[in-house]
Amino acid sequence: MDWTGRRVLVTGGAGFLGSNLCHALAARGARVTALDGFLFGGGANTRNLDGANVELVRGDIREIDLRPLCEGAAAIFNLAAQTSHMGGQADPLADMAINAVAQVRLIQAAREAAPDAVVVHASTRQFYGRVVKLPVDESQPVAPPDANGVSKFAGEQYWLLEHRVRGRPVVSLRLTNCYGPRLRVRDARQTFLGIWLRCVLEARPFEVWGGAQLRDMTYVDDVTAAFLAAAETPACHGNIYNIGGSPPTSLHELAELVVRLAGPTAHYTTREFPADRAAIDIGSYHADDSAFRAATGWSPLVSLEEGVGRTLDWYRARLGDYL
Repeated sequence: MDWTGRRVLVTGGAGFLGSNLCHALAARGARVTALDGFLFGGGANTRNLDGANVELVRGDIREIDLRPLCEGAAAIFNLAAQTSHMGGQADPLADMAINAVAQVRLIQAAREAAPDAVVVHASTRQFYGRVVKLPVDESQPVAPPDANGVSKFAGEQYWLLEHRVRGRPVVSLRLTNCYGPRLRVRDARQTFLGIWLRCVLEARPFEVWGGAQLRDMTYVDDVTAAFLAAAETPACHGNIYNIGGSPPTSLHELAELVVRLAGPTAHYTTREFPADRAAIDIGSYHADDSAFRAATGWSPLVSLEEGVGRTLDWYRARLGDYL
């Protein structure tokens, strides 16, 4: 797809994944509008869009009139979400309002203002809960482990229903643990790796809970490439895809890598899961993303060591802007 001059809406556009996508689209000549509510505990940061030719609209997807933002859009990348697992457990009504009810608002607005726009929806591997087998393909049963997973699954299904009933080109990407520049690092609300990075850059120990669990980490540039490939590939429309990353590694192995790359002051401790977290922990996970690779030719290009190194370098110069 030639993005030059095309109007694109990115919801959650000032957040971690959304802002990196905005930079990529603007660099390709798209006319990008980034919508973000800057909700407490989210990943939005105005510095995330520094240097990008992007129109930033501050507004809560639950309340703002979405029709003008959708008007004439060739594509909608839908990344607006409440992502905190514990936040969803504490306030499931607010969680559902953002991740499900607001999705219906966006669907209705897009019907009126952008009936032909392709939609790429940012979804999550969280739906699978504790998995039956590894690696995880798209046929595994859905069993969300927490309220946040339930609300996100509802939102995803509303979008897929829009494809089945209305014929809109929709692709849902179930993402794994994403990391890289512009990640929320002030705490662990977005991902455990964020707080690990903050701690090592501040010469403080970080905590590893458990440690044997396997994860596949996806560097943000590879995630961005997956979003673009999904939008640009008609064969993807109407489908759900798992998106993986580097070969799976244990949390202990990842911690050792972070310590080695961060330098001599970096160290960590290991502890058991807190009881409230243990109840919703999914155990080991890594994705079988062969279906998406076959459909698009996409594959992750950034190794875990290279990605963690790039991310540490990014924050060494900018940490104060993200605290």
